[in-house]
Amino acid sequence: MTAHKAIDVRFFAPPADLAPCFTSFYRVEVDLPEGEILEDWLQPEWANLRFFAGNAPAADFTDGSRVEGMRFQATGPSSCPTHFTIGRTRMWGIGLFPLGWARFVGLDASEHANTVVDGERSPAFAPFVPLCEKLCTPDHSDEEQFEWLTDFFRNLADPPRDCARIQRIHEAMVDPYIVQVEELAQKCGLSKRTLERICLRHFGFSPRLLLRRQRLMRSLAAFMLEPRANWSRVIDRHYHDQSHFVHEFHAFMQCAPSEYAAKPHPVLSAFMAERKKVWGSPVQTLDKPR
Repeated sequence: MTAHKAIDVRFFAPPADLAPCFTSFYRVEVDLPEGEILEDWLQPEWANLRFFAGNAPAADFTDGSRVEGMRFQATGPSSCPTHFTIGRTRMWGIGLFPLGWARFVGLDASEHANTVVDGERSPAFAPFVPLCEKLCTPDHSDEEQFEWLTDFFRNLADPPRDCARIQRIHEAMVDPYIVQVEELAQKCGLSKRTLERICLRHFGFSPRLLLRRQRLMRSLAAFMLEPRANWSRVIDRHYHDQSHFVHEFHAFMQCAPSEYAAKPHPVLSAFMAERKKVWGSPVQTLDKPR
């Protein structure tokens, strides 16, 4: 059995009233022989909640935070790769846009950036523990679980006070023509100080780092979706030259582009291919809030 055939991914578009809060809801089934595992590295992303029906994987950030065998694993927004190993399992994943973080978590995102925790033991993610009852079991259909998910979040919390400003910043931040913090602040109609405060609290990082991350993810997504591509063909036009790109790649991915390309990416490749097929969007970091 090939790694690609072993992974079945199914995306569910959030309903219109919840769409600005979520990158997606997704169900993944990994069908491997007992004891066999796959290894992969997730790219920088927004916060995620992942619920496993048996055989939960091991996941770790390079700062040393690690979880293994926990049925509810939660990550804050990230600016570095997450290494994980996974075996035969079934999983539900929920990607939180910054607005979703502000509405449903409500804590300072910068204090939870680049971390992975046991969601059932973390006070920050305590509101989501009831989801384990319906998602950490194979006894319900995808449709039943998705309906339960949407009902759960509709009743969990009201939109935050900063709703409009968060969405305005997010929409401007993913504009490929905006590369300077001054441009971002002007586009959003905010002072640089206010922009900094909102970004740290709800996005997890400074405006400058967020713009750098967007630029890197545009190049990385283009490369991952073209198996025969070389880096020189996909480097974002806002890099000064290839050495600038390599420096930035190492800063975020903690390895050289060639090293990353040589690593196995069975799970991420399956995710990106299915996501592009369904929505035409290769990675959640690039998504605009709906």
